[in-house]
Amino acid sequence: MNQVSNDQIRQNVRSRYKEIALLPVETESCCAPSAGCCDTSVNSVDISAKLGYSDEELTAVPDGANLGLGCGNPQAIAELQSGEVVLDLGSGGGFDCFLASRQVGEAGRVIGVDMTPEMISRARGNATKGKFTNTDFRLGEIEHLPVADQTVDVIISNCVINLSPAKEQVFDEAFRVLRSGGRLAISDIVTTAELPPEIKNDLNLMYAGCISGASSVDEVKAMLTQSGFTDVVVEPKDESKAFIKDWVPGANVENYIVSAVIKGIKP
Repeated sequence: MNQVSNDQIRQNVRSRYKEIALLPVETESCCAPSAGCCDTSVNSVDISAKLGYSDEELTAVPDGANLGLGCGNPQAIAELQSGEVVLDLGSGGGFDCFLASRQVGEAGRVIGVDMTPEMISRARGNATKGKFTNTDFRLGEIEHLPVADQTVDVIISNCVINLSPAKEQVFDEAFRVLRSGGRLAISDIVTTAELPPEIKNDLNLMYAGCISGASSVDEVKAMLTQSGFTDVVVEPKDESKAFIKDWVPGANVENYIVSAVIKGIKP
C-alpha cells in the first residue's frame, strides 16, 4: 500500500459507507457512487442471494437492513445457539445482527459495532421497525471495541476486517472481548496473488471496495495465532470469484482476491 495514514483510510471508508447508509430504502444497494463494492446491475436481495443467504433469511429482516454488503454469510458458519452473546464487527444496517437475533432468542443478545454514525442510526431505526429487543448497536471502531472484556460468545463479521488498516489490533480486540471457549466466525476477503500496484495504491476506488486492504491466507493465520486464537481456519471459497469479478468490472480483481471463511477459538 502507498503511504496513506490509517486515519485517512478510516475517513475514506467512513465517507463511502455514510453515502450507502443515507440511500433511500427503495434504491439501496451497496453501490453508492463509485463505491465499487459490488455489481451495480442488481439489487441488494440479488446480491445477498449470491452470497449464500436463503430466501427465508432475506425476508426475515426489516426493509433497509440488507444493504447488499458482504462477501459471504457468517450465519452459515457461526453455529449460533440460544442464549449466546454475539458481536458483529461492522454491523452496517443490522442485517446479520437481526438474523443472529432470531437464532440466539430473547435469552441471548446481539451487539453491532460500526464506526459510521449514519449506519448506527439506520440500524437502530431498523431494530425499532422490526421490534428487535435483544439487539444493541454501538458507535465505535473495531480496533477499539466499545465492549467489556470476556463478555462475548461469538464474533461474526462480513467483509469488514479487510477494510481496517490495523488488522492485528482488530484480532487482539476480538480476543479480548471473547470469553474462554468463545469463537470467531467471519467471512472476509483474502489475497490469492500479489495485488498489482495500480490496484493496491488506488485508495479512492479500492479500499472502501474491499480489495486493497486484503491480506493473504498465511498473513491472516499468523495474525490470529499471534492474537492467541487456536484451531485457526482460513478457507478460501473459489466460487466467490463469480461475484467478485463484478465489483470492479474489467479490472480482473478475481485473479487476486477471493472470499474466505475464517474461524478461530479463544482457549
